[in-house]
Amino acid sequence: MQKKFYLIIILFSLVSCYTYQVKKPVDNTIDTKKESKKNLASVDVTPLEMKSTKAESQKLSSPQAPAPINVQEKLVPNKNFRIDVDGKAYKIIVDRWEGDSLVAHSANSHKKILKFHKNQIDSEKIAEKRFSKPIADIITIAVYAGIGVGIWSLLQ
Repeated sequence: MQKKFYLIIILFSLVSCYTYQVKKPVDNTIDTKKESKKNLASVDVTPLEMKSTKAESQKLSSPQAPAPINVQEKLVPNKNFRIDVDGKAYKIIVDRWEGDSLVAHSANSHKKILKFHKNQIDSEKIAEKRFSKPIADIITIAVYAGIGVGIWSLLQ
């Protein structure tokens, strides 16, 4: 019984509530549709002008190419990130930017200094280390269940 209990404690100590998550870009096309409808409703226009404003709103609502992601804005100092450089994944803590080069150190070893050019970094695979509420909730429920089982076994 004690061996199983120690094994469970060790397993829970290895679980982390922090995960690396890729930020999703904000979609602004919905906002432009709402604004164009408000503009159409608020202005008295002739049918000829109405056609031209509809054409303009269709141009705005058409899917646009995603804006290029600036790597320097995403990778801010003193935060943990997982980046993909030339097909290899690195877990880093950003120190600073020197021109177009990123100076960082490994998340595992503070002595290992890494330097990457901003063109080497895959901007779509930059993941920031964040707190994961669902994982924390699962761990909390499991701990409460374990405490309940422990109390129940003591009472039996």
